[in-house]
Amino acid sequence: MNQAHLHLIVNHVPILGSLFAVALLGAGVVQRNLTLTKAGLVAVLAAGLLGLPAHLTGAGAAAIVQDMPRVSRALIQAHAGAAEIGFWALEGAAALALFGLLLLKNASPRARLLALLTLAAAALSFGLLARAGNLGGQIRHTETREGFGTPDEL
Repeated sequence: MNQAHLHLIVNHVPILGSLFAVALLGAGVVQRNLTLTKAGLVAVLAAGLLGLPAHLTGAGAAAIVQDMPRVSRALIQAHAGAAEIGFWALEGAAALALFGLLLLKNASPRARLLALLTLAAAALSFGLLARAGNLGGQIRHTETREGFGTPDEL
């Protein structure tokens, strides 16, 4: 098993994890349900932690596939840039979630506001990570590319 294989195994976790966390946290905030809100914050934190393996295996995966036929270096770079932004957005949301959990534990009146900020950050990170995932899929799935060619071939 190499870095590319590991990357393919773990890269969906932060995308789907952030989506699940947004749904759970959103339900908790909308319903003003403390238990669901806590669970949503924990889910955002977990998604942030589980995003680390995808982030750490990305460069190794790129090194393995960059010289394969019909692999576009431009797409690899676009995916890496998008994934970097999405990763840090998710890590920021996870940091907010941790702080939100601490505020909830101390029954702070600002806990709801921080939960809303965490929800917005997690939703943003999901969108950014979904875009990164789409770009990553295009690296080897030529059928998803516009015109089926690589940008390097156009």
